Amino acid sequence: MADRDAIERELRALLDPDAFSDHAPNGLQVEGRREVGLLVSGVTASLALIDAAVDAGADALLVHHGLFWRGQDGRVVGWMRRRLARLLAHEINLFAYHLPLDAHPTLGNNAQLGARLGLAADARFGAQSLGFIGPAADRSVDALSARIAGVLGRLPTVVAGDGRPLARVAWCSGGAQGYFEAAIAAGADAFVTGEISEPQAHLARETGVAFLACGHHATERYGAPAVGEHLAARFGLAHRFIEIDNPA
Repeated sequence: MADRDAIERELRALLDPDAFSDHAPNGLQVEGRREVGLLVSGVTASLALIDAAVDAGADALLVHHGLFWRGQDGRVVGWMRRRLARLLAHEINLFAYHLPLDAHPTLGNNAQLGARLGLAADARFGAQSLGFIGPAADRSVDALSARIAGVLGRLPTVVAGDGRPLARVAWCSGGAQGYFEAAIAAGADAFVTGEISEPQAHLARETGVAFLACGHHATERYGAPAVGEHLAARFGLAHRFIEIDNPA
């Protein structure tokens, strides 16, 4: 068993949330029982994940997407009430880290995604240095797309650019389509992220830099369990990652 506050101190030291300007409060979002024996990690604090954590007997839940976001109206009704009610009824602590969990150099979503795709960053780019860039593991967009499909289990949406050989690949997990121009400026031949919006298809065609949208959820499945394993080793906790399928 580990003390909840000791876990939070470790997470703060590891992920340095104060270094980021974020859209959500990072840290302990819902207070549960003091002693933690089983930690469940997941991507999003959905009702399905919370129910699965309850069924597993979890004392704490660690996620990338928590319950509270800038711009919410603050009412505890409907889906928010149902999620909070389950957490509170079962005294489950909810820890949520958004941008800090993307950015960590070894355990974060970007580092973990890159490792699975055979990519190692030698530089950062974009706002708050969230984007990663490094040497390409594949020489063509088709080969990169095939590698992504094999790793993530889904075909990416690809705008192939001008078909140039790939020397440098940039990536940023989740909804980072707005980082495309910064990736181009950083010297990328291809950019890998979770989502694509209308402007990026035109930019890829006009600049020749390939754009690969691989799924928001699919690209952010790896940071939370990596941090969960770190906590398990640090405190002697039981840890379980629970995957809740999401087509987005």
